[in-house]
Amino acid sequence: MNISTSLRRAKAPLVLTAAVMLAASACGGGDAGSGDGGSGDELSGAVKIDGSSTVAPLTSAASEFYAEEQPKVRVTVATSGTGGGFKKFCVGETDISNASRPIKDEEIKTCEENGVKYEQFSVANDGLSVVVSKDNDWADCLTVEQLKKIWEPGSKVNSWNQVDPKFPDEPLKLFGAGTDSGTFDYFTEAINGEEGASRTDYSGSEDDNVTVTGVSGTKGGMGYFGFSYFEENADKLKLLQVDGGDGCVTPSVETVQDGSYKPLGRQLFIYPSAKALEKPEVVDFVEYYVENHKKIAEDSKFIPLNAQQEKELDAALAKLKESAK
Repeated sequence: MNISTSLRRAKAPLVLTAAVMLAASACGGGDAGSGDGGSGDELSGAVKIDGSSTVAPLTSAASEFYAEEQPKVRVTVATSGTGGGFKKFCVGETDISNASRPIKDEEIKTCEENGVKYEQFSVANDGLSVVVSKDNDWADCLTVEQLKKIWEPGSKVNSWNQVDPKFPDEPLKLFGAGTDSGTFDYFTEAINGEEGASRTDYSGSEDDNVTVTGVSGTKGGMGYFGFSYFEENADKLKLLQVDGGDGCVTPSVETVQDGSYKPLGRQLFIYPSAKALEKPEVVDFVEYYVENHKKIAEDSKFIPLNAQQEKELDAALAKLKESAK
């Protein structure tokens, strides 16, 4: 996907709103704030956010930092999954939708039918992590082919020795993302070649903590979720390397940013609605989020944008500010 194109396409409503907001500030004044990003005026109101459980810690970190600048703005972050978030967003129930994948065509259609226009921002990177129990002393790296054999629709693989004859005859119990999750969509497309294509006899949840508990408590367990969740639970889980065709690679900041961790590296997004951006507190929060994306990503243990992604995002925001003068 072309990030710079999507960002340029997303600018018009933001520019108009920011210009109106800045003009109002010039006429009405306001208490000056300090810190990076934001309008500098004291604001109040609410910002309602829902969507991806993967992106939730990232946006929650943004809201906590932002509260130091604008304590009277109440930012709430719920987690109904990327798909669940877009269902609410596209009928106007939320201001911003967190997403661990780009918006789908059918979701775009629903938004259009309800007159919901939106912006797209890539705010961080993530590497889907395949995890097993700490008690698993036989598997260190799996190929994409082996993962597909395990997770493809109709798979009857229920023992580790069916994955590789060298592995023990240990029952394989699977945990993973629920079908409303962007993580589910991304994993199934990357591994099985088709979004939504997956065996159904596994324990699925939009709450990644359920996967942590299930895998860590099952010797033959396996699951997948965002890299940050592994980092938060590294004492409970074992991280597997993935061979995407060029050898075994461990997900890390470096391997996700340089593209060598494939095919499970991905971008994370926020989608503010144009209507929500009519509210000064929403446009101010979004501007703060974008300008401080690196600090926010690092604090919440996500992978910051690489140099090219950051350059494109900075250029888009600079263009926005220039247009708003």
